[in-house]
Amino acid sequence: MSQLKEFYYKEAVPKLIETFRYKNVMQVPKLKKVVLNMGLGEAIQNIKLLDSATAELKTVAGQHPVITRAKKSIAAFKLREGMPIGCMVTLRRNRMYDFFYKLVNTALPRVRDFRGISGKAFDGRGNYSLGIKEQIIFPEIDYDKIDKIKGLNISIVTSAKTDEEGKELLRLLGMPFKN
Repeated sequence: MSQLKEFYYKEAVPKLIETFRYKNVMQVPKLKKVVLNMGLGEAIQNIKLLDSATAELKTVAGQHPVITRAKKSIAAFKLREGMPIGCMVTLRRNRMYDFFYKLVNTALPRVRDFRGISGKAFDGRGNYSLGIKEQIIFPEIDYDKIDKIKGLNISIVTSAKTDEEGKELLRLLGMPFKN
């Protein structure tokens, strides 16, 4: 079992039960999945960007990404339906916990002028979305092999019913929120 998953069951669950007065252990919110997404609008002109983004996302996530395609044609952007425009990975179970641990403890502290992340990016159902401007904050990515700095969207899906429950869950798991 991963280190964070073990911490969740031994430390976070009792604290959440105490805080929110759950009657059953099954009511306690938990992480369902973590979705990593790289949208590349420039991939319309340069398809090689998509290959490098896929390779980088594979190194960060430890799982092969799926190439996402355009759902609609947009003439102003010279985009046709079905063209590849990005890549994404959905992490579940142990890989999800391992990635979350790596994100909180090694990647986020490497962000320049880091003072914590905003606590306002919840969607109303306890899920959190986070945008990263540079993929080079992850230690696995070799800085010399980067052709272009790319952004990354991270969505953390929880089973929490409200934002307060989701925020408390992520805070107990180590997410550094601003005060």
